[in-house]
Order: sequence, then structure tokens, then C-alpha cells
Amino acid sequence: MSASGWLGSLTIRKPVLHGAAGEHSGPLGRSIGLFQLTMLGVGSTVGTGIFVVMSEAVPKAGPAVILSFIIAGITATLTALCYAELAAAMPESGSAYSYAYATLGELPAYGVAWCLLLEYGVSSAAVAVGWGQYLNKFLAGTIGWTIPDAFSQPAEAGGIFNLPAVVLVMMCGVLLLRGARESAAVNAVMVIVKLAVLCLFIAIALYGFQSNNLRPFMPLGMASVGAAAGTIFFSYIGIDAVTTAGDEVKNPRRNMPLAIIISLIIVTVIYVLVAVAAVGAQPQSAFKGQEAGLAAILEMLTGAKWPVIVLSAGAVISIFSVTLITLYGQTRIMLVMSRDGMLPKLFGHVRPGHKAPVPNTLIVCALVGLLAAVFPLDLLADLTSLGTLVAFSVVSVAVLIVRERHPAATGGFRVPFSPFFPLLSIGFCIYLVASLPARTYMLFAVWLAVAALVYFFFSYRHSVLRNGLTRSLASNATRNET
Repeated sequence: MSASGWLGSLTIRKPVLHGAAGEHSGPLGRSIGLFQLTMLGVGSTVGTGIFVVMSEAVPKAGPAVILSFIIAGITATLTALCYAELAAAMPESGSAYSYAYATLGELPAYGVAWCLLLEYGVSSAAVAVGWGQYLNKFLAGTIGWTIPDAFSQPAEAGGIFNLPAVVLVMMCGVLLLRGARESAAVNAVMVIVKLAVLCLFIAIALYGFQSNNLRPFMPLGMASVGAAAGTIFFSYIGIDAVTTAGDEVKNPRRNMPLAIIISLIIVTVIYVLVAVAAVGAQPQSAFKGQEAGLAAILEMLTGAKWPVIVLSAGAVISIFSVTLITLYGQTRIMLVMSRDGMLPKLFGHVRPGHKAPVPNTLIVCALVGLLAAVFPLDLLADLTSLGTLVAFSVVSVAVLIVRERHPAATGGFRVPFSPFFPLLSIGFCIYLVASLPARTYMLFAVWLAVAALVYFFFSYRHSVLRNGLTRSLASNATRNET
């Protein structure tokens, strides 16, 4: 093969789905309806930024963290519209990976897939890190005992091993092995509980609101607002999580776009309200290093134990649901990659009885548990944001390509004001990427280098699409010779 032919083969593309394609019932089965899918999106989002990241974001931006949440929300909204159009046009699992494979080609899609693996795996670990903080708060309020710091904090935070984080990941793994229907049902219950708890926090915190706590509003300038928004952005991963369930959703062309938009509206409203209530309830200096921050705010405002116990219990449930869905999303991305030959077949093996990818789930939980046990929250949050923003940018580009090359491939939803909104989405993503710290780029570059090695030594040779095309060309050549 010539050099130009070899380079061209790296951008071999999947066909864009038309009509009812992609809506058949595969080995996983279609068991998730609109309500459960919306709760999946909310469940993988609400809880991350609010229960865990406030102690990281407020010291960066001060009370202007409210603007950081709004900027992140605008970026997520623009991207969500792009996701909704592609989900309607290509209603299958795989999220941004599948969309990139159909528009940009195999190698770019493979890079996006590794961004998604980083996004889901690291975000699961990042959220799990904060679970022990709220678990300790709950235990202290109920039985007067807490897990020692040595076994509830990562090494960089003064601990030895973050045991609660590992336990959380293992519990989620057990539930995922039961199957998507059971996991989605449990998640829906947990989402309702945590939304009720957050509404309780908003009501109490707004009652203790002090306008003086908002001064100075932007102590470190606009750059700090962007930096905080970059850190916060990993909490909007739920948009992508909805599209990883494409093979298991009933009527995906209708339900996937609706679930994306509805879940984003719920998430953004809750985030902004909690941020306003939190920064108005206590001085900005109190957030730095504050563990289980929302529970601590309620304890300070009320002087009573019951609000703290209720909020801590809600946070324990909330973070459980976030971890559950991000782990679910990662296993589904790896399943689709395995189906395409990009990963070993082991990751695509589905146990018929439970309709769950068992080896895949066990491996993912083991690796995520190790990350959560060892690494600190701030590094994990920034890495997740970078992976998420790259994937979101690709989705926005993919919309423009689908509009140009496949104008008939529409599922009924189209991004308004195109190409302005997709281009604006890309611009916001680039702005947030630029605000992340330098060490995040270095680790991300190492991650992509590993991805490149795996691709050229394994995935390139085992690509189902490439091998199918090669066999087709060989067959045509044989017929022509005959």
C-alpha cells in the first residue's frame, strides 16, 4: 500500500445510519425508557460538581464561581444541542466515538474513544474520592465514629489508602453486573432522593444568605473564573452518558434527544441555585480544604445535627449514583470499541442471563478502584475536564460534517442557528481547555501516546471495518480477474 493510501486508510469511516437502522434489539436488549434515561443523565451529573468540587472551585474564583457554573452550563448547552442532533441521526451506543467514526474516520474516532475512557474512568475515580468525606460526616453524626484519615484519604492528602472509594466502586460494579434495567431503576430512585436533599440545602442556605459573603465578587480576575469553569466542567459528563446507552434505549431517535435536553435543564438550574446559596452562606475563605462542604455549611447555619445527617446521607446516595452511571458509560464505550475490533473481544463479551458485559465491567471497576484509592481529587477533576472537552468539541465538529455530507441523515432534531451554535460550542470548549493547568496537558499527552501505541500494534490490525473492506476489495479483484 502506498504512503498516501495508508494514510487515507486511517480515516476509513463507518456508514451514517438511516431510517430504522440502529434501532434493532441487540444482545443488551432495549429496556430503558425516557424517564429512566433522563434520570441517567441527571444521575451522572448532579452530585459531582456540587457535592465534591465546590472546595476546589471556590478558592480559584471566589463568589464568581457562580459565573463559572454559568459558563460551563452555556458550553454544555451548546454541546448538548449537537449531541441531540447526532443521537437522533445515529441512535446507537458509543457516544462521541461512534459519531466521530462516521464523520472523521477511524484514527480520529480512536483518539476520541480514549478521551472518553479518560473522561469516564477518571471521573468515576474523582467522584469516588469525595465519597469517603461525606460517608465520614454521616457516620460522625449517627454513630459518633469515622474512618481514620489513613484509610479514607489518598496519599497526597495525608492518607495511605482511600478504602471508601474502593468499596464504592466495587458496590457499583456488583449492581452493573445485574444488568442495565436494574441499574437504571436503582439510579432513578437515587436521583429523586438527591434532588430532594439539594432542595433542602438550597432552602436552608438561602435563609442564611449574607450579601457580604459575595464581596469581593471576583478577587482573582476573570482568568480565575475560566480556571474554575474548566475544573467544574467535568460535572457535565451526564450529557455524554445518555448517548452511551443507545443500544439499550426504547425508541432512541425520540428519547435520546429529549433526555439530553431535559437532563441538562435540570442539572444547570440545580447547579446555579446551589452555588448561589453556598457562596452566600459562608465566607469564601472557608471553602478551601473544606471536606463535605455542603454538610459543613448546614451545620454552621443551623447548629443542629439532623440537617447535616440528611445532607450527608443524600451526598452518599448521590455520589453512588454518579459513580454507577460513569462506570456504566465506560463499559459501554469499551463494548462498542471491542465490537469494532478496536479492543480485544473480551471487552465485548455479554453474558446472556444478565445482559451485561461481565469481563469488561470487572476490569473497569478494578482499574477505577485503584485510581480512586491513590490519586487526589484536583488532578483527577482536571484530567476528566480535558477529556470531556475534547470529546465535546469533536461532537460539535461532527454535526457540521453530517450536515454537509449527509443532509438526509436527520432524526427529527436539528441544532438551531447552525453553523453558529456548533462553532460557538467549539469556541467555548477551547476557552475552557486553555484554562486548565500545564500538568494536565502533560498527563493527557502521555495518555494519547499510549493510545497511539495500542492502536498501531493492535487496533489497526483487528479493525472489523478495515478487514471487511479488505475482504470486499479482494473479492472484487478476484471476480474481475475471472
